[in-house]
Amino acid sequence: MDEVVLRHVEDADLDVLFEFMRDPESVWMAAFTAEDPDDREAFNAHMNRIRANPDTWFRVILGDERVVGSVGSFVLEGDQEITYWVDRAVWGQGVAGRAVALMLQEITVRPVFGRAASDNAGSIRVLTRAGFEVVGTDRGYAAGRKAEIEETILKLG
Repeated sequence: MDEVVLRHVEDADLDVLFEFMRDPESVWMAAFTAEDPDDREAFNAHMNRIRANPDTWFRVILGDERVVGSVGSFVLEGDQEITYWVDRAVWGQGVAGRAVALMLQEITVRPVFGRAASDNAGSIRVLTRAGFEVVGTDRGYAAGRKAEIEETILKLG
């Protein structure tokens, strides 16, 4: 992928993002997902809340001018958090890493925390390459796996 850029989410992007977030393998890897990835009404309500919240930063990732994912940042229990989702068709092409780097140029609040299922080596690698350091683990219910699993917590200074 030659070019990765971020832009504000448009209504027309929602169909594509919904499909990405329904992919079974992606849901398994992300683990901490919507209870029912096929519930479009819940997805739309979630997107409306995100897009209406002035404290949430949310962008689509464009790869070679087409939507290939999303990246965002929000406050959870007083901590700035990062989240991203990339179309499985472009995994391993550096898209997530470039999107995170672009986001971190715009989000200047530090520290920023990231979380990933502890067995999601790819996502942990994206964050550590961006300068995040592992600071701990936690256990929580992962709807994408219908089980409690371990997640790795990372922090960028």
